[in-house]
Amino acid sequence: MASATRTFARSAIRSTPSTSAFKTSTRNTAFTFSRQTFRQQSRRGFASEAPAKSSSGLYWGVGALALGGAGYYIYTQGLGSASETKVFVPKQEDYQKVYNEIASRLEEKDDYDDGSYGPVLVRLAWHASGTYDKETGTGGSNGATMRFPPEGSHGANAGLAAARDFLEPVKAKFPWITYSDLWILGGVCAIQEMQGPTIPYRPGRLDKDIAACTPDGRLPDATQGQDHLRKIFYRMGFDDREIVALSGGHALGRCHTTRSGFDGPWTFSPTVVTNDFYKLLLNEKWNWRKWDGPKQYEDKTTKTLMMLPTDVALVKDKQFKPWVEKYAKDEELFFKDFAGVIVKLFELGVPFTDSSERMVFKTTTA
Repeated sequence: MASATRTFARSAIRSTPSTSAFKTSTRNTAFTFSRQTFRQQSRRGFASEAPAKSSSGLYWGVGALALGGAGYYIYTQGLGSASETKVFVPKQEDYQKVYNEIASRLEEKDDYDDGSYGPVLVRLAWHASGTYDKETGTGGSNGATMRFPPEGSHGANAGLAAARDFLEPVKAKFPWITYSDLWILGGVCAIQEMQGPTIPYRPGRLDKDIAACTPDGRLPDATQGQDHLRKIFYRMGFDDREIVALSGGHALGRCHTTRSGFDGPWTFSPTVVTNDFYKLLLNEKWNWRKWDGPKQYEDKTTKTLMMLPTDVALVKDKQFKPWVEKYAKDEELFFKDFAGVIVKLFELGVPFTDSSERMVFKTTTA
């Protein structure tokens, strides 16, 4: 099982000699609305067919009318003149059920990299959010526009169909949740289930159509340096400390030659959230890898790990490096800062109301 694999990985690392000086760390309200508004908000992205009839005779309108920071979802019960339109207002327990379903699939499906879909779910949530532009107010997680070819086919999003497909059965089981909210919830669930910090979640995102797709080039280019990182992240409203904290997500997952062109994992435990990314970045010796692919670094000791040019830029830059050092020494501080900045990322550009509140989900691995 996937969780057993992660537990074994953490245990195995503890018993493996450290590389260089590196040591891994462990550890029902009525309302009115226009027909046009409902039609616009209830567009699906992946499927154009009519909503399937459930065994209970319910027909769901899959669009959300986000009021009060949550969602009001329309469904029709019965057929013909006897049909009755009702409003479903999801509560925290409803979102917890969605969370649990995602967690269950993470446990059951171990046919992905290193036995877990967790890292690619985090990447989906990250890339769905990381297109935000504070100057134009466009992009971000509100819209789930990666469902459409222009954005879904951007080079930076290569391979994310695996994450979107992984979540499709969850969407089918809970048709009231928007893709926009589901993708972010998937990222939240993955981080927590991979032994990461608690990530507060706030629903209220609406799915948009193809016209809202963002232009290519808004996500980081891994071949670049610190100036590029600042250009990309300052555009979203992040500072240097937050840039370094977000980069800690590279403790998870790996690169693929068939996607980004790069190859390999950043850490020895790519399905567990740790501060090992920073420890390795500081304490291991990194050399240019001799191969036919794009420029990337490999660790001198085992030659099995990799770092991107944007990663190494964090220790070359005088403003970035102190934060790398702090997070390498203090995993608790990293968890605190990472949780705060990932919540900020996930909420960029989302039109929440002032009365909306964040919710915290119980993990299934506790």
